Amino acid sequence: MAYTGRLNKLDNYRFELPTEGSQRDSSKAPMRVPGLVYAGEKMIDAVKADDALYQVTNVATLPGIVGRSIAMPDIHHGYGFAIGAVAAFDADEGIISPGGVGYDINCGVRLMRTDLTLGEIKPRVSKLINTMFNNVPCGVGQGGRLRLADHQLEEVLVQGARWVVSEGYGWDDDPQFMEENGGINVADPGLVSPQAKKRGASQLGTLGAGNHFLEIQRVDTIYDQEAATTFGIEAVGQILVMIHTGSRGCGHQIATDYLGEMRKANKKYQIPLIDPQLSCAPASSPEGQRYFKAMNCGANFAWANRQLIMHWVRESFESVLGRKASDMGMHLIYDIAHNMAKLETHTYEGQKRQVYVHRKGATRAFGPGHRDVPEKYRAVGQPVLIPGDMGTASYLLAGTEKAMRETFGSTCHGAGRQLSRKASVKKHRAEEIFAGLEQQGVYLKAKSKRVIAEEAPGAYKNIDDVVAVCDQSGISRLVARMIPVGVVKG
Repeated sequence: MAYTGRLNKLDNYRFELPTEGSQRDSSKAPMRVPGLVYAGEKMIDAVKADDALYQVTNVATLPGIVGRSIAMPDIHHGYGFAIGAVAAFDADEGIISPGGVGYDINCGVRLMRTDLTLGEIKPRVSKLINTMFNNVPCGVGQGGRLRLADHQLEEVLVQGARWVVSEGYGWDDDPQFMEENGGINVADPGLVSPQAKKRGASQLGTLGAGNHFLEIQRVDTIYDQEAATTFGIEAVGQILVMIHTGSRGCGHQIATDYLGEMRKANKKYQIPLIDPQLSCAPASSPEGQRYFKAMNCGANFAWANRQLIMHWVRESFESVLGRKASDMGMHLIYDIAHNMAKLETHTYEGQKRQVYVHRKGATRAFGPGHRDVPEKYRAVGQPVLIPGDMGTASYLLAGTEKAMRETFGSTCHGAGRQLSRKASVKKHRAEEIFAGLEQQGVYLKAKSKRVIAEEAPGAYKNIDDVVAVCDQSGISRLVARMIPVGVVKG
């Protein structure tokens, strides 16, 4: 259902959903705060085309929400919360909601630099992609190369990527270039169901399907040379590798389990809901804390998953190119999550407050000087990774002070869908996509033709427009643009 409520233009890149006149039905629960939508003039009609903005107003009705209910330019319909939503809730008076995180807990992006150039690898791109495809299991329900004992899985759920590195799958300095150093300490595997553990035990180190991918990319444009150099990007043509995946069946099962618990908690605490998909519990309640600690286990699994995949990517390059990964400069630039609820301290109305920031299809974008930004990057701000999809560009940006003031240190996470997967399959043929990518000089290796049709570039908004809004509005700033050379899809 298209949005027909009030929408006030604040400037060229921001629109407000006022507390009066924006909701579809305010009789169940009125908005406690306004909504704030980031979008350019030429994309606002597309943003209004489905009911995602009504989902933004629905989130604004939840107890303890601080500031505004925020929509990024890649926003589209999701479960409860829209995908591309940001909302912060007071740690004492607010709520925590699985709908504000999503099923793929800590779906995230990892970007690795190299010293290689396109000229050095161009004759071997297909072999590199085929080797990565063989080394990294991918596809729906695909099991991994490792089989974890129960105690090993519990260590993964508590330590995240740090456990993987300690087992020899990575370099000692890898975790310092990950959000939360690759693992959140507030995690309790005792709160993760046997079914979630079972699904996770066989899937560590797997890519999955959907919009997840491995890409060999080349730097196409550098916008900020100082920041780019700080991040390890030196010149146009430099080869990078991007990994986009999440917590697989483990995270999905954790979300499923706790959605059921939250429905019961909602009734227990008598929280009025305008949409039952917003099921939640007071953040400080036993139910809220159980979900938070279990969700963090899913997040740690995802960081461990991407770490293991990166290790096998390094091995693939070594195998094909006959050089050590260290000699090719294959250092991690950064790893960042985009489906999380995190307890953070932010300044709001002049006072520091602890809030649970829900970023569903949104990315953390902390500004220069923040203590949670790796020391090496602190002068320029946190790296922000925005993935494209099969033939479209991806971006590296940096967090800003304006994001800290206005969006709780958040920005967009990707292009955002404009066609459902079903509609994309009807409109696009896998063979045509393969041919189009070949014409662009992109080598694609995929497990499923259907997934290729589902994830066609035309199923997504124009990522250049989305990123431009974030840059021009000041909530993140452009550093570099990358285009694909080779792609692995599940």
